[in-house]
Amino acid sequence: MTANTSMRALLALAVLSLVWGYNWVVMKEALRFSGPFTFTALRCLSGGVALLLILLAMRRSLAPGTYVGVTILGLLQTSGFMGLATWALVSGGAGKTAVLVYTMPFWLLVMAWPLLGERIQGLQWATVISVLIGLVLIIKPWHLHGKLFSIVLALLSGFAWALSGIWIKHLQRQGYTERLTLTAWQLVIGSVPLLIAALLTESQPNWTSYYIGAVVYNGLPATALAWLLFLYAVQNLPAGIAGMGTLLTPIAGVLSAWLQLGEIPDPMEGVGIAFILIGLAALSWERLVQ
Repeated sequence: MTANTSMRALLALAVLSLVWGYNWVVMKEALRFSGPFTFTALRCLSGGVALLLILLAMRRSLAPGTYVGVTILGLLQTSGFMGLATWALVSGGAGKTAVLVYTMPFWLLVMAWPLLGERIQGLQWATVISVLIGLVLIIKPWHLHGKLFSIVLALLSGFAWALSGIWIKHLQRQGYTERLTLTAWQLVIGSVPLLIAALLTESQPNWTSYYIGAVVYNGLPATALAWLLFLYAVQNLPAGIAGMGTLLTPIAGVLSAWLQLGEIPDPMEGVGIAFILIGLAALSWERLVQ
């Protein structure tokens, strides 16, 4: 790998983290005009179609290779991860929701032991302990006051995201390595349950200029372009560096929500966020030095 390639991959990772980080504020604001299922379906469907058009322009095959596999991936990664994350934002703060959803590497680490036979060892235990402490400080089980629903949705979103990561590893072991094609189709297929949920439970969105801009931002920069940047970064950087880079996303989410929405974490939540980020950084460092 050349130095120029590494620099481009780092730049891609930085842009990705900023786009995804600020998008938590965009999504939170967009939900003033739309239900969560409608908005997520529009985001994912438009992003998936955009990626399919990019594949056509690149003259690459549109066949996902495994229709069952990509359907399961769509249910986990689009319907589950993205749908639950947006639903959590209805009553949850943008910054805190971003941090809770980005506990995904923690859930992946925990589930990889029974599902993939990858035992927790060494510095990984520091991640487990640090993230658990952070979750307790953020959730405050002794002082919930109605915020539990949003917290559970955000954690379930991270859990679904982690399951999708394990499923992707399974597909790769089966020889399905076309990540861009799988990503495009799982976005389109995973939008279907969200559209059904929107039709059954939500009214028509209010198509204000902000809402239209939010849908465009989510469909193109925050979904189609972001996945291209992500795939480019992980293909050209060590896993540890890519993991540390994506930690910028929840940090950017917290700062954006603080500056634009006035969401200031209380002292205990701030310490909890720090514990989670330190734990995830330790996990990324452990992968870097392997």
